[in-house]
Amino acid sequence: MILFPAIDLKDGQCVRLKLGDMEQATVFNNDPGAQAATFQSQGFSWLHLVDLNGAFAGRPVNEAAVESILKSVSIPVQLGGGIRSLDQVESWLAKGIRRVILGTVALRNPELVREACKLFPGRVAVGIDAKSGRVAVEGWAETSDLTAIELANRFADVGVSAIIFTDIDRDGILKGLNIESTLELANAVDIPVIASGGLASMDDIHRLTQPDCRILEGAISGRALYDGRINVPTALRLFEEAAPC
Repeated sequence: MILFPAIDLKDGQCVRLKLGDMEQATVFNNDPGAQAATFQSQGFSWLHLVDLNGAFAGRPVNEAAVESILKSVSIPVQLGGGIRSLDQVESWLAKGIRRVILGTVALRNPELVREACKLFPGRVAVGIDAKSGRVAVEGWAETSDLTAIELANRFADVGVSAIIFTDIDRDGILKGLNIESTLELANAVDIPVIASGGLASMDDIHRLTQPDCRILEGAISGRALYDGRINVPTALRLFEEAAPC
């Protein structure tokens, strides 16, 4: 099981939002490359990046910050936010991103996801963000009528490498992961699922290592890491010991 530290990028800085609200952003580091290097030095094996401005603009915005991160670390990096075309997918992969995360476009243009998976096997993930149980897109500004499971099932056989499932109602407020909904999704599809949104404490870490959660590929943590609520060495050891089902 993998613990992914999150670096959310807004105006070139590392921030965390509250409930996906761009007006409720807390800046944790002005140097994304340095923050990424810190995470690598702590022993993390992956990084999770989100271009927040890009998610709202519908195009990559924080390219310079992402590139500084790629130059600062040797561990694999996954990136989402504003990636809406095959050219953008190819460009990010060529720059060194290990895995791109397609969110809004997965709902708006599922054929693009299928084509990306075909062209770049193993390097395309789908981000499914849910608000009150429904898929949200455009940087969480719009909510659809589709459930997370319904959207995930559209990509059951196209080669998606992972689904990053975020409960927006819990994101950034340290209320704990929505384990029930995450496991419901993970058990409904054959695609590996990564939990995101609300990981708050070591209690969540311990919960994720229980047998029923070992179906998950891992979990993403943001604010709890920056706030020091997670004991990193202990969390990484527990995740490493949690064998998959």
